[in-house]
Formats: sequence, structure tokens, C-alpha cells
Amino acid sequence: MGETDNTTVAQVRVALPYHLRNLAGVTGEVLIEVAPPVTLRALLDALESRHPMLRGTIRDYATGQRRAFLRFFACSEDWSLAAPEEPLPDAVAAGQEPLLIIGAIAGG
Repeated sequence: MGETDNTTVAQVRVALPYHLRNLAGVTGEVLIEVAPPVTLRALLDALESRHPMLRGTIRDYATGQRRAFLRFFACSEDWSLAAPEEPLPDAVAAGQEPLLIIGAIAGG
């Protein structure tokens, strides 16, 4: 195996909701390698590439838009409506804080 150049790859932590962890067959947080700049789109692309069974569960296949009942949080801020190409906070890109993908709760 070749060596990985750690200066060109970020190790990003992702916390998935229970049902997506089950689907992906993982427990706890997922560690994803992303080439900088670490954007929401790049991170989700890498997550779906590593766990193909998640394709279409977080983002719509056709539009690439976030599914209605999922929310994204980074550093205690809601990133659900952020532009997909906007760089995520440095603490997330550095692996100090996870990107949280949370299932929204709806009811009446």
C-alpha cells in the first residue's frame, strides 16, 4: 500500500441517525476522507462513495437536494440550507467536531 499524504486529505467525522447507521452497517461515527476544501457536497459525495447504500437516502438522486426530513448541523449551527459548495467550519474539516446528520421529527 502507498502512503497517504495527510496534508491533502481531511479526516472528517460524520454522525448519522440510527436508521442510516443500520443501513450502512456501521456503529458510532463514520470517519470520511475528503480532499480540501471540505464542503457539504464533497463530504456527502465521499460518504456516499464509501457507503453506496446511502445514495438517495440523504440527498435526492435526481436533484442532489437534501431530503426533507434530514437536517445538517456543524459546530452547533444549522447547515441544512447552506450552499453545498460553502466550506464547512474548520473544526469539522479538522475532525475536531463531527458533522451531525439528524432526522427531523414531525408530528401533530
